[in-house]
Amino acid sequence: MKISVVTNAFNQGQYLAAAAESVLSQQGAEIEYWIVEPGSSDNTPAVIAAIESRFPGRVNVLREKDDGPADGLNRGFAHATGDWFIYLNADDVFLPGAFSEAVKAFRDHPEAGAVIGNGYIVGDDGAYIRRAISSRFTARRFVRGQSFALQQSTFYRADAFRAVGGFNLQNTTSWDAEILVDMDRRGYPLINVGGDWSLFRMQPNSITVSQRFAEESALTHQRYFREEMGRERTSRDVHANRLRQLFHHVRHPWQTLQRVRDRIAPPNRRFAETDTPAWARDL
Repeated sequence: MKISVVTNAFNQGQYLAAAAESVLSQQGAEIEYWIVEPGSSDNTPAVIAAIESRFPGRVNVLREKDDGPADGLNRGFAHATGDWFIYLNADDVFLPGAFSEAVKAFRDHPEAGAVIGNGYIVGDDGAYIRRAISSRFTARRFVRGQSFALQQSTFYRADAFRAVGGFNLQNTTSWDAEILVDMDRRGYPLINVGGDWSLFRMQPNSITVSQRFAEESALTHQRYFREEMGRERTSRDVHANRLRQLFHHVRHPWQTLQRVRDRIAPPNRRFAETDTPAWARDL
């Protein structure tokens, strides 16, 4: 089983070495790793050179201009030859054992368009913030606010990825969600499994933390709803979504208790996997 991983590395030298180490230390699958470098102005080129030295022959670097993250990822995956695809942002990391567990899920669900796991949301320093528990994903559930898929733990079957055309280049905020919507609409099963496979790092410059595209994101989600439901979202839909979410909490008490605990007394835990490896600390 071959997994192709693509990492966008534009001006992410501070984090890139930890991401690469988390990819190339995985076991249980043949790994093809692509780093997309469209012209960074920080120490990213030096970090990439160190990664290539640390893991000779195991890293492919695509050095060309692109039109943003979704375009960079599509360009990387256009070169990929794996059976399954996943992308890892340079500021995030995979957890040990993730690929071994994912390969088992691929074999158990060969019909899947995507296999979706869980993980953790952590601070810039790797400190635990909360669990990130993915839920059953369909286009209809997503536009109703009932679906969540942790991108860092989502693997796409290569032929399904290609069949839906990859990531939407016009989507600058949630291309990872849109491709799952596209797959569901094309009839590909989206399979949730229980493994904790990745860490989503909440660092200050990320799109999620900075909220610099919040207005555009709201418009994109309105488009999702309009395309799926054939009409505009109303205040009645907003209230109905809240009731569905409340019902979900009642039906899944363990997840609800986990979220409450994370808010009141999160575990005093830090993930060392987010640390810059010793071989890259002086770059």
